[in-house]
Amino acid sequence: MTTNSTSYVLPVEQLKANLKNKPDDTWLHQPTNGVWKSYTIAEVVDEGSRIANALLQQGIEPGDRVAILAKNSYAWLAADFGMMLAGIIPVPIYSTASSDTIEYVIEHSEAKLCFVGKLDDCSAALASLSDIPLITFPDANGEYPGAQSWQSILDASTPLNSYHEPKADDMATIVYTSGSTGKPKGVLLTHGNLGAASVETKNRMVGGDERHRMMSYLPLAHITERSVVAMTSLYGEVELFFSEGLDTFVDELHHCQPTDFISVPRLWAKFQAKVLAQIPDNQLQEMLAGDGGDAVAAAIRDKLGFGSCKAFGSGSAPISPGLLDWFHRIGVDIAEGWGMTETSGLACSNQPFTVEGMGTIGTPLGCNEMKISDEGEVLIRGAAIFTEYYKNPAATKESFFNDWFRTGDKGVIDENGAFSITGRVKEQFKTAKGKYVAPVPIESRLATNTLIEQVCVLGAGRPAPMAIVVLNDQGLGKDQIKANLEQTLEEVNQQLESHARLDRIAISNTTWDVENDLLTPTMKLKRDKIEAFYSASIDSESDRGVYWIDQ
Repeated sequence: MTTNSTSYVLPVEQLKANLKNKPDDTWLHQPTNGVWKSYTIAEVVDEGSRIANALLQQGIEPGDRVAILAKNSYAWLAADFGMMLAGIIPVPIYSTASSDTIEYVIEHSEAKLCFVGKLDDCSAALASLSDIPLITFPDANGEYPGAQSWQSILDASTPLNSYHEPKADDMATIVYTSGSTGKPKGVLLTHGNLGAASVETKNRMVGGDERHRMMSYLPLAHITERSVVAMTSLYGEVELFFSEGLDTFVDELHHCQPTDFISVPRLWAKFQAKVLAQIPDNQLQEMLAGDGGDAVAAAIRDKLGFGSCKAFGSGSAPISPGLLDWFHRIGVDIAEGWGMTETSGLACSNQPFTVEGMGTIGTPLGCNEMKISDEGEVLIRGAAIFTEYYKNPAATKESFFNDWFRTGDKGVIDENGAFSITGRVKEQFKTAKGKYVAPVPIESRLATNTLIEQVCVLGAGRPAPMAIVVLNDQGLGKDQIKANLEQTLEEVNQQLESHARLDRIAISNTTWDVENDLLTPTMKLKRDKIEAFYSASIDSESDRGVYWIDQ
């Protein structure tokens, strides 16, 4: 039976309750050039309300869409929640989006205005936003002629006289998928969707009266950060700390001293590499197994900024069981979670963490039902699940089987009722032998080698699958690296069926990231782009084993 979304407190109702019951509680912490400023619930609502009222005064009406193109900041959330209080529909855009994507989202959503904040590269925004009114956030670093500033609006505007009272089925936001292939789709999420997901996520993660501290640094344009972090802070006793960027992130993490920390597999691998750059893994494991192992683990956690952290999470993409096990040995118990834009964020989780659940995504949240189809696809329904793609009825129809959403993920369920994701339905490829191969399980096996930071298995039309890897720097020579990976190649192939065995591991010197378009903004592999990028370097049939490529 599908859970009724009307049984959940909606975000606007929760925000009004917080404003009434605890207006002076500290909520958001914003660094600016290394100086921190804290904002109470009342201060955030006041700024958001003034901004939203100004939008209404300028002719934007409830139900109209307004875009947000910016890195995370207190103003991002003030604008987001302020617009919800006015009935205006926020449309987030990734701060790393190309000009084509920005133009598409603006046009497709029919946005009437766009907020612009700090961006690593302003060129796409400058090229795409000349024909739409703009409001710049306090941290905006581009020159936008004719734009209104956040502060000028605060100075001239008054708060809303009354707040919007949405129904559960009313549109709350349109979130565009990050688009690993093709144009992004606009996922229409209702107030009921967000309320159900946020309440159940809060219950799993930060229930009770204890105060929690979290970092908000993954893109708020992605539903995980917006729902699991921002919305959960609305429903729970959570303070959020923002980051100014990679250069200052470590210092900001130590300042925050998070009690709960969520990341993505790529960044967890970077944390691991940071430790292993200081001490070889075999030496570290000997120390952890010794009498002072607990003290060693505590020192590592403290050095990473996790001295006060009690709960850890990973999502957005599959994480290697080997990486989970490595962190478990230093007392960092990462609960893997799974969700999609279409599920309003987290849908299934191994939180609270259990050792038995390591390597799985755990069990569904209370607002969801999940099952595996006869074809092995994960199906889901419930109060948090979207009902339509904006202005795309064909895609909507294709994505549902009766009232079950077809996630596109392949999965299995264990004897404890825990789900595991084994890859994407469309990621399977057929080799020249005519056999299908699923790349994700092979990538997980390879990633147990701590030398490997990134890995992509490909092989459509090839005689045998192969892996391209990017290494982290552990100070080893080429001969040591080659011998190490040759052993891994042999061990992994022994675990695979004959048609799935790899004939090579190619080592690349190019790190895959959002900037070179080999990762999505949420750190997922763009497999087609990776294969195209290396096509000229991996076509030789004579290459076998482990070797370096120029790219």
